[in-house]
Amino acid sequence: MTSSPFRGTAPTRVDHLVVGAGFSGLCAAIKLQEDGETDFLVVEKGDEVGGTWRDNTYPGAACDVPSQLYSFSFAPNPDWSMSFSQQPEIQAYLRRVAAESGTLDRFAFRTRLEDARWDDAAQEWVCRLSGDATGEVRSRTLVLGAGGLSEPKLPDIEGLADFEGELFHSARWDHSVDLTGKRVAVIGTGASAIQIVPEVQKVAGHLDVYQRTAPWVIPRNDRRYSAVERAALRRLPGLQKAYRTAIYWARETYVPAFTWQPKIAWPAKKLALANLRLGIKDPDLRARATPSYQIGCKRILISNTYYPALDADNADLVTDRITRVTDRAVVTADGTERPVDVIVVATGFYTTELPITEHVTGRTGRTVAETWREHGMAAYKGTTVPGFPNLFFIVGPNTGLGHSSMVFVIESQVQYLREAVRAMRAGRYGAVEPTERATRRWNAALQRRMKRTVWSTGGCSSWYLDAHGRNTITWPRTTASMRASLSRFDQAAYDVAPDQTGSTPTREDVSA
Repeated sequence: MTSSPFRGTAPTRVDHLVVGAGFSGLCAAIKLQEDGETDFLVVEKGDEVGGTWRDNTYPGAACDVPSQLYSFSFAPNPDWSMSFSQQPEIQAYLRRVAAESGTLDRFAFRTRLEDARWDDAAQEWVCRLSGDATGEVRSRTLVLGAGGLSEPKLPDIEGLADFEGELFHSARWDHSVDLTGKRVAVIGTGASAIQIVPEVQKVAGHLDVYQRTAPWVIPRNDRRYSAVERAALRRLPGLQKAYRTAIYWARETYVPAFTWQPKIAWPAKKLALANLRLGIKDPDLRARATPSYQIGCKRILISNTYYPALDADNADLVTDRITRVTDRAVVTADGTERPVDVIVVATGFYTTELPITEHVTGRTGRTVAETWREHGMAAYKGTTVPGFPNLFFIVGPNTGLGHSSMVFVIESQVQYLREAVRAMRAGRYGAVEPTERATRRWNAALQRRMKRTVWSTGGCSSWYLDAHGRNTITWPRTTASMRASLSRFDQAAYDVAPDQTGSTPTREDVSA
């Protein structure tokens, strides 16, 4: 746990207010400071940095992107123990980067953004905080780095709230509950569930895994770095850079199968089917665990242990729909009632309806959530939104990936934020806001591209799709193209307002 420097009251005004202290918020803080933008405050509802990697402490929690790529480019770590890092190691990495950055004195932990309202006359965001740091903070920019995997989503199942056993979401794991010998139900078969299931199966008396849709699962191919290899990475920075570059471009070769021609993903499909045959010997179980849609339509998962866990004597894969939960059992559509002591809900997060957007009110008096409710999430370059001056999303709409590292995306969007702030300083702008026309054109082109992707044509229903049937989560091109589009602040796509307060110096003034 990290102590918060702010207790009782927050500063009354800062240049930049950053919400969230995961990879996004930490990156924004470090890079703003690097540019001389030292007047900022980062607010975080949790006890310390980490975000997703602080909150997801379930058994088996690990990253499905190689360690060398799932880290900041400006803070390489030669001491990863495995090629795919586990949660404790990623969290330790983020703690270390934060401590060494010299920014933690401007982090307020156990602090929530209750609401933010744009004041057009003052050209500022008026933000109300609660928790360790309380009060009203006025900020020139508002940076939302809360992420799309931060608010757990419980399924709408009759009786779930009345269950008398132990019940918790995978992202809020209750470590006080001993699963040894218990009858456990895991609801969901997504990225978290396939890591949880093998660990729970080892200790549970009986395990029921409730599957709505079978996932495609390829081998993890994890390995431990040798002491010699770690020493070489530590002493030869160029070697680590070469590792990272090779992994990055290898991952980019996956893009055509997702965004252009899904049929060329046949090697991955063949690998997944071999993994299935190797892991499950029972033909009936294997058939029920075989996906019926094109590989890539839903997130491709990686595991060597998930299928063997399903095939274990103390595990059952349940494919009938859950109709209700009683005080001590789960009931499915076929009428079967399965007794259970513990229910683990691994049903994901609010991704297409970001909860934080309910608390941000723009120039017209509407919240971001109200603006998006009509047609779904949409932003200019996944970062800025018309009607909300000086508001920047990190990991905003259509910035998610199905193949590579979100840290690459985060660094790209933070670069765009930096360029925007520099433009404001240089031009003495009090407010920058993307035009409706530029935003419509950007998203229309993006959705045209989306129509031919596997996420749209692959025959599945996924959490990438919103209530309007639009994919507002993933990026339908290469990450190299994303980085290029975010490399500079394209002022022509923005309405800019001169600074009315006299408080925004030019870059030359800052340097002086």
